[in-house]
Amino acid sequence: MNTTYPKKCDVPRGWHLVDATGVVLGRMAVRIATILMGKHRPIYSAHIDTGEFIVVINAAKVKLTGTKADTRMVRYHTGWIGGLKERTAGKVLADKPAELITLAVRRMLPKTKLGRAMLKKMKVYAGAEHPHGAQQPKPLVLTAS
Repeated sequence: MNTTYPKKCDVPRGWHLVDATGVVLGRMAVRIATILMGKHRPIYSAHIDTGEFIVVINAAKVKLTGTKADTRMVRYHTGWIGGLKERTAGKVLADKPAELITLAVRRMLPKTKLGRAMLKKMKVYAGAEHPHGAQQPKPLVLTAS
């Protein structure tokens, strides 16, 4: 019995459209990361990118549960001494909603070259408009709770 491994040219790439209106951030990020990695397919292999493209719209309307908007801190470092900056998740959501979703998904992907390539297949937009209509993305239904 032989095991067949998928080749990069044999992997079909689909496009999915996710509407983030009223969807909990963490639950949405888990589903997106699974599709970006390709774990939803039977041909999944850890050393090959078997995932699909994701377009996220209405990122500004994503939901943070509990008091996370006020208490959760989003941190980054400038690279300079003492350059640790932090802001609340609610402030980041108000200013740069695409950054909050990208950060949540990035932390769920592998921390390798392959993970960085997977993240490039995700496109996040704060509003309802997106320039990927030619790819005909299929709507991906996520529950709002």
